[in-house]
Amino acid sequence: MDIKEIQNLIKFVAKSGASEVKLEMDDIKITIKTGSDSEATIVQHVPAAVPQITQVAAPAPVAAAPVAAEPTKEPATPANEESKYITIKSPIIGTFYRKPSPDKPLFVEVGQTIAEGDVLCIIEAMKLFNEIESEVSGKVVKILVDDSSPVEFDQPLFLVDPS
Repeated sequence: MDIKEIQNLIKFVAKSGASEVKLEMDDIKITIKTGSDSEATIVQHVPAAVPQITQVAAPAPVAAAPVAAEPTKEPATPANEESKYITIKSPIIGTFYRKPSPDKPLFVEVGQTIAEGDVLCIIEAMKLFNEIESEVSGKVVKILVDDSSPVEFDQPLFLVDPS
């Protein structure tokens, strides 16, 4: 089972309203539990010969391996003029980086036009560098996180004007 299949399973369970789903395959056992506040818990077991690593941070997901999910898009708070913008949020817990390495240019800057699939940033989680791609096209209005800062699951990262 690859990461995309796991991501799709997580999305399906979250939308279905099920409180718990267990999936067992040859050497992998995955349990996805959702709470009343839509948080998901993922526990992945591997054979006894491989040590199990568990990362815990409340109220974010508990994961044995980082899952590089695609960014979600939701309108920002409608209380102000930012309601017309789409908020791109962090799909995982980790460290936010605006460029691929210290000597390379930034992925995106405020005012830059982006297309669907463009890499916006990297989030490092458990020594893995996950490229976060845009699911929308538009213009970057605001970058909400400083470079090399820790980010939480579902934390807003960018505001994008889709018009």
